[in-house]
Amino acid sequence: MKKYISLFLTLLLALGLVGFAHAQDDDELSGELEIFSWWAGDEAPALEALIALYNEMHPNVEVINATVTGGSGVNARAVLKTRMLGGNPPDSFQVHAGEELTGTWVVADRMEDLTFMFEENGWFDVLPEDLLDTITYEGGVFSVPVNIHRSNVLWYLPETLDELGLEVPATIEEFLAVCPDIQAAGLTPLVVAEPWTVNHLWETIALGVLGAEGWNGIWTGETGVAGLTDVYATFLDVLECTNIDADAAGLSWQQATDRVIEGEAVFNIMGDWAAGYLTTTLGLEPGEDFGFAASFGTDGIFMWLSDSFGLPLGITNRENTLAWLELMLSIEGQNAFNTLKGSIPARVDAVEAAMDEYNAYLLSAADDWAVDVLVGSLAHGTAANERFMGDFGQTIEILLSTGNPQAAANAFAAICSQAAACGQ
Repeated sequence: MKKYISLFLTLLLALGLVGFAHAQDDDELSGELEIFSWWAGDEAPALEALIALYNEMHPNVEVINATVTGGSGVNARAVLKTRMLGGNPPDSFQVHAGEELTGTWVVADRMEDLTFMFEENGWFDVLPEDLLDTITYEGGVFSVPVNIHRSNVLWYLPETLDELGLEVPATIEEFLAVCPDIQAAGLTPLVVAEPWTVNHLWETIALGVLGAEGWNGIWTGETGVAGLTDVYATFLDVLECTNIDADAAGLSWQQATDRVIEGEAVFNIMGDWAAGYLTTTLGLEPGEDFGFAASFGTDGIFMWLSDSFGLPLGITNRENTLAWLELMLSIEGQNAFNTLKGSIPARVDAVEAAMDEYNAYLLSAADDWAVDVLVGSLAHGTAANERFMGDFGQTIEILLSTGNPQAAANAFAAICSQAAACGQ
């Protein structure tokens, strides 16, 4: 923890934030601010950097850092639902921008429209149109995005590829072709972990099979069961090159990443929060100590998600929460957070303001975000509503238990209908 505190102070000085985040004796805010998220453990430093800034600005406010551990928020969402339905919402909570928020809490009239904040701060002019569309519902804006994550990233160790005499596979077919040779060498070709990481892998394989147009067609209803059957058939082949039947269920995403770094596995497909783990926690240098590329068959496509925070209706500490949201979308807040998190800022003008603080991976991601075809993530709440996300894992279970891609595709279509997703 001492190294994190030191790192935060260094970043504050390097980014010129000390003056921005000064403590004012006459600050009018007081009381409490509860921030609810799943950023614990290895993902905590970026959030702690933001809280440190907030404490400097508003020293009379006690910040309650309420975290619920569990990758991708699988556990946090269950706790949040209990609190929201029980009339005890946190002051602000982490949520993936898109259907995860609008399809659950906005349509239920549990969130305050933040359009006034966007107008007052000029935020409509500094956020990409795709992102603005995702956080807007029926003319209102309902969350403040702190970052952009890329989900379709392939992680590997260059020295492992050198030892095997391999290059990074550009397509799924190329990966499947080298899979037997990797297995013969006693290594796991593609490491997966607990169930949500398998869902994450599915979406990147689906993107590689269908392309951006076909992927978007799932959510408009234009990509039917035949296309989904192809996806599940390919996914089944890919799973044969993983540890799914060995020990995947007992691994966290960090442990799966560790296996690549330790040379026990060759590839891992994971969102770029892995970059934050590799650089902030493990102290590795992207492009030197580890390699990265778009996942198989997805070069030129950026599958994205955004962590955001909103303003629940009826909270006690509304003014304190507004100050938190304003910090999160400031240039200073965006750069303090994202340089540690492995993500890029939501603001289009933030990276340029602190270019030297961004590593090779983050600069590459920022460049790709500006030119690639953008598609929303399913596994992380952008593409489909929470009910669909909650039931989607059943299609993977059907595939694994029956080995029947058609049955899994039919189940997918049924869940689309039940959840009123996929253009229905």
